[in-house]
Amino acid sequence: MDQPVCSVPDGKKLISIKRTRESVPRSRKKMNSTEDLDYPQVILQYNSGFLVSKVMFTACELGVFDLLLESGEPLSSDAIAARLGTSTTGMERLLDACVGLKLLAVELTQEGALYRNTEISNIYLTKSSPKSQYHIMMYYSNTVYLCWHYLADAVREGRNQYERAFGILSKDPFGAMYRSEEEMLKFMAGQNSVWSICGRDVLAAFDLSPFRQICDLGGGGGALARECVSLYPNSMVTIYDLPKVVQLAKEQFVPPEEHRIAFREGGGVLLVESLLNEDKSGPLETQLYSMNMLVQTEGKERTAAEYSKLLEAAGFREVQVKRTGKLYDAVLGSK
Repeated sequence: MDQPVCSVPDGKKLISIKRTRESVPRSRKKMNSTEDLDYPQVILQYNSGFLVSKVMFTACELGVFDLLLESGEPLSSDAIAARLGTSTTGMERLLDACVGLKLLAVELTQEGALYRNTEISNIYLTKSSPKSQYHIMMYYSNTVYLCWHYLADAVREGRNQYERAFGILSKDPFGAMYRSEEEMLKFMAGQNSVWSICGRDVLAAFDLSPFRQICDLGGGGGALARECVSLYPNSMVTIYDLPKVVQLAKEQFVPPEEHRIAFREGGGVLLVESLLNEDKSGPLETQLYSMNMLVQTEGKERTAAEYSKLLEAAGFREVQVKRTGKLYDAVLGSK
């Protein structure tokens, strides 16, 4: 008997997805079944998972899917290898692996095997497609993949692994991610890839039409902002990000004629707090406020140095402190 698994919205329709017990993939079956204990199929699939990823990443990087789309006809492995400048033996094995992954289809003719893209590859793995995931694939292959090589070290130490993977000090994660303009472009293009297939769903989850002014914090290349003004044409979106990110987004991703998207470099936060003396000897009113926070909110009052440290850890490089001489003081953090 068919069992309903879930319902997913598709525009104005609600599609009920069903799966028969017989159609459940082996990797989703109960792990401790007698079948799995006799031969650990699921464990072996997990073991080779990274091989699958690398096959897809490599075919993208070498331009296999782009070439087959542009050619307009199936090609032999020799023709693909010649046009992409690879070995024939290596290319043939890569193409056959892609066939096994259903990323390519193969037709056996008298002249030999001819390869073509499957529909899913045309849509998501070619650079020219509006829904292309090529850039996020390349980011995973060339950055994320290398960091994950040191996953055990990350678990032991509780910190990122940019230093081991790239020889870059990792106290500032975004400094490591944006270690060059080229790397920053790759990351931004990768994020834009994700928003091309996820952005509209996120923005349509709630009706945002009442909000005419929308702020996109950490908006990067502006893909989500573009989806937003497309979905809500009467809205204005302001992107806040680091100055170098804003500059690159203006140059590379958001056309100047798009007047519904604006940029703001950096940003600031104003803390209105009652500041303790640096030696915490007073003021008495602030100490009493701190005691009150203990019994009510579990918060606490801090010194100017303590607030500065918190702001700097959050990426606010310029911190200014002004004591007003009254109940509350001001701390301004700027990026």
